[in-house]
Amino acid sequence: MQLELLELIFLSDKRKQLLLFLKDGPKNIDEIKKALEVTSTAILPQIKKLKEKSLLVQEDKNYTLSLIGKVLVEKMQPLVSVIDVFEDNFDYWAERDLQGIPPFFRRRLGELKKCKLIQPDLDRMFELDPEIVENLSKSNYILECIAYFDPSLISIYQELTRNGIKLSFLMSGPVFEHYSKDYLEDFQNMLAFENVKFFLYSEELKIANLIVTDRFVMISLFPKSQKHFDRESLISYEPSALKFGNELFDELLKHSTQVTQMPHE
Repeated sequence: MQLELLELIFLSDKRKQLLLFLKDGPKNIDEIKKALEVTSTAILPQIKKLKEKSLLVQEDKNYTLSLIGKVLVEKMQPLVSVIDVFEDNFDYWAERDLQGIPPFFRRRLGELKKCKLIQPDLDRMFELDPEIVENLSKSNYILECIAYFDPSLISIYQELTRNGIKLSFLMSGPVFEHYSKDYLEDFQNMLAFENVKFFLYSEELKIANLIVTDRFVMISLFPKSQKHFDRESLISYEPSALKFGNELFDELLKHSTQVTQMPHE
């Protein structure tokens, strides 16, 4: 029976989409056809199968989820969302080490929704993608954690913070040592701004890069094979992704200490 129910829900994209569509309340056949972009001939047999299994019921001219259907759809949504995220960029996710993302947030990866893969040009591997730079300049705040040394960030963030953008910059230990050694004066100047905060991560940071602003979320994960790091990233502009990114950054912040002065002063 369990397998039969799973097959009923997931082996037909029309049935799956119909159940998710009805999550928001009763709908008539015209609303269903328009939303799912189907004909009556295509969708009515699927409605019949779901009615036979008591997952949806008909009330006058409207179709609505049964109580069983509501329970199932509530559990379906997170699974369907994360499957969609993985499928859109399957090769990227399959080759990455997800251990840097805390388990609670791994279960919420579906909140990233529609992601775009950012692939740096070979001749510009150590430059930020123009799309990211443009969005950073239009942001009101920037939250970033980084586990690799990126010298291009210094000049960009100096300019942005002078323009009043709030910056919280979280670094792994090795990255902090590198920046404080090679860019001491720049860091000291940035620390003087009230809108700038630096944080040192107290554990091993396994997320390569996370940027969160009020406009977008960008996440970059290390490959499972540590032989090379290609700096490929995923970027999302979805509201649910912004919430996910802010809460993930707050979680990482719990394992960090604020830097109020540079060690070589």
